Amino acid sequence: MSIKIENLTHIYMKGSPFEKKALDNVNITINSGEFLALIGHTGSGKSTLIQHINGLLKPNSGSIIIDDVDITEKKTNLNFIRKKVGLVFQYPEYQLFEETIEKDIAFGPKNLGLSDDDINKRVKRAMNMVGLDYEKYKDKSPFELSGGQKRRVAIAGVVAMEPKILILDEPTAGLDPKGRDEILGKIKDLHLEYNMTIVLVSHSMEDVAKLADRILVMNKGKCILDGKPYEVFKEIDTLESVGLAVPQVTYLVKSLKSKGFDISDNIFTVEQAKKEILKILNKR
Repeated sequence: MSIKIENLTHIYMKGSPFEKKALDNVNITINSGEFLALIGHTGSGKSTLIQHINGLLKPNSGSIIIDDVDITEKKTNLNFIRKKVGLVFQYPEYQLFEETIEKDIAFGPKNLGLSDDDINKRVKRAMNMVGLDYEKYKDKSPFELSGGQKRRVAIAGVVAMEPKILILDEPTAGLDPKGRDEILGKIKDLHLEYNMTIVLVSHSMEDVAKLADRILVMNKGKCILDGKPYEVFKEIDTLESVGLAVPQVTYLVKSLKSKGFDISDNIFTVEQAKKEILKILNKR
């Protein structure tokens, strides 16, 4: 399922004294099975953009074509599109409301009109996909869990709808390092094992560097950079000019290179830096 965004513009409170152009003629193609990271400073247009992809917001102009269907046309059945495009908001655990984990995850599939047997299969599959044992957790209250576990339940509720595209808005916000690593690991598993198209909104350059195949950088409603991580993170001056940074290890590599070390400048993860530094030490 590819996503084609063409000439997309969105203006909040148009015609009022508070008018603000959140998206300005955005053109993006997201390929099926891709892991795309969307980064940008607060107010850059990231959240506005992702809410257009499953029809929560309507553009002032432009179009969004998903699987050859223009979802901006009035005749388009958005319920059909929302089954294919799952959106996990920031702090999704605030959306948990049922008395048990099983009921909470089953809420979406139940509203699709599925049989009890199909609902149960989807719940079990979704819990397995996010690393929650069905028998152990199904009857527990979601409010008894840790922050990371609640986040997994909330993601499972979206995954149980079996979307082809999963969009996550800052899924690790507010979590401790252990919880963050667990969630990011499960998101990567969904991408690899189920060939799910992932769109990840994040402020963490380290997370983006480890996970994404491709990065889009937003600023003032426009896409200003688009490329593979090593291509985007080479643009240090551009990123810093819009209030962003590169992974800390990239600054280290840049410093080593300036001091005469023969080290690749295509490094943006700790693992890559470790290999390069060991290679330099072994030559000495």
